Amino acid sequence: MGISLRVFLIHDDNSIHRLPLTRFERLIDRDPKERFPQYAGKSIRYALVALELVDRKPIEFLHIEYSYFYFDANGQINAMEQEKERVLGVQMIRPLEPDQPPEKIVNAQYRFARKRFSDRYIWTPNPELEAAILKVAWGKYL
Repeated sequence: MGISLRVFLIHDDNSIHRLPLTRFERLIDRDPKERFPQYAGKSIRYALVALELVDRKPIEFLHIEYSYFYFDANGQINAMEQEKERVLGVQMIRPLEPDQPPEKIVNAQYRFARKRFSDRYIWTPNPELEAAILKVAWGKYL
């Protein structure tokens, strides 16, 4: 048994293109050699799919997330946008509050951060597109 991560770029026409995991990792690590000039200055949707494998064959979907890559003018991940995403990610963590504040004060900053994060960095596919992504992730290419 094992786990496989598969990454797919979703173009504006909903075409699905697999991105090798090594390129995905280099891209998010901002490797200076990893760039996509065709996406310079654009945002591109992507899907990250985790599958459980037995004998190198998928048997179960474990997780899927839908997000965006924001590219800079050179076709690399936009460093400023990546930092904003990280900051919002930390702000989404609900604080541990040992002392209860007065009943009328509610600490909802993490909820607002979660909403901003979702609005900016998460997308939701329609049922047909999600089915196509899952089909391709399973290994049945369109």
